[in-house]
Amino acid sequence: MASPLPNPEEVRRVQQEADLLHSEREVEAALDGMAAAMTGRLAELDPLLLGVMVGGMAPLGCLLRRLPFPLQVDYLHATRYRGGVRGGGLEWRARPVTPLSGRVVVVVDDILDEGLTLTEILDWCRGAGAARVYSAVLVHKRHDRKPGLRRADFTGLEVPDRYVFGYGMDYRGYLRNAPGIFAVRGL
Repeated sequence: MASPLPNPEEVRRVQQEADLLHSEREVEAALDGMAAAMTGRLAELDPLLLGVMVGGMAPLGCLLRRLPFPLQVDYLHATRYRGGVRGGGLEWRARPVTPLSGRVVVVVDDILDEGLTLTEILDWCRGAGAARVYSAVLVHKRHDRKPGLRRADFTGLEVPDRYVFGYGMDYRGYLRNAPGIFAVRGL
């Protein structure tokens, strides 16, 4: 069940009190680096990029402008958070319509935290017949609680073990549009 949405005053307070971890300039430079690495490995492979909604929408959009080779794009929607700040079981809301059989697939998400969501998505892609499956995340959260995927194939930045928002990552459904990566104080 989804957590009740915060009121606008709470969201403003969280945004004003948040600690800036990575500026917009740092995030954009990290996206440049991710795109260069992806181009080096994928340019000749006709990949299908799958954005994980909703958080993966921003990194995917930013990466697309930087990838100068033929590729296709689709999306999937799977979530563990449902508007809250703690994850639960994975809920599939939409699966890609593009066939994955025989394809090189790159799953693009906002953050690798415990790795459970990405692990399940990558396994699903393999089960759907993808020839190769890669993972790309804008942010890798540093901690040892990773029962799922421990490292993505392509990573932009690292953050400490704090609740973060911005560039697609949210605070209870808000602040995905923040111009940088911020950590919520006290959470």
